[in-house]
Amino acid sequence: MKVAVLYSGGKDSTYAMYRAKEHGREIACLVSMKSKNPSSYMFHVPNIDMVKLQAKALDIPLIFRTTEGIKEKELKDLRNALLEAKKKYDIEGVVSGAVASEYQRYRVETVCADLGLKSIAPLWHLDPRKYMTDFIKDGFKAIITSVAADGFSPEWLGKPISLETIDELEKLHEKFGIHIGGEGGEIETFVTDGPIFKKRIEIEEVEKVWQHDVGFYIIKRAKLK
Repeated sequence: MKVAVLYSGGKDSTYAMYRAKEHGREIACLVSMKSKNPSSYMFHVPNIDMVKLQAKALDIPLIFRTTEGIKEKELKDLRNALLEAKKKYDIEGVVSGAVASEYQRYRVETVCADLGLKSIAPLWHLDPRKYMTDFIKDGFKAIITSVAADGFSPEWLGKPISLETIDELEKLHEKFGIHIGGEGGEIETFVTDGPIFKKRIEIEEVEKVWQHDVGFYIIKRAKLK
């Protein structure tokens, strides 16, 4: 089955693509949505422009479209992007990195059903610690690019996802109740390398922004190696 991947550049969409490929799906293209609304209910915002470099590193065609990010209306923009993927690449399904968000999964499924596409969520309801551990053991490299919850500090920005990082997230889960996988925007990530990458990404220049318990690691410049 030829599929498109809803791609944000983070660990969830990257690992969902990897799992889908392992199960025989042919990755025809990536579909990324850039929301003008930083509080979008549907779409990942930090460093979204960098998916263009990741698509080159993965050597997979990219459909990159913008949306105003208005709640519910942004689904029309997603539908148009997926319709373009269907016409251009003859896709039959859509892979998403949904882990626990019923809001996102239901809406992706609704758009897919409208277009006659199968919705595929390989990470749905997986234990977050196990799947993140598998992500690392399978050879993926990622860093934390935003945090938004009690317990975080500026030192988390740019921190690599490692087994030690997962232990630290588990402690924050026990103390503050955060989701270990960062579901709901508590953490966002950026993948720089992995077994499905043809080239790795080297980050050259960044800017850190911190306000109260919210921080962003903004990638200003990066290159392929």
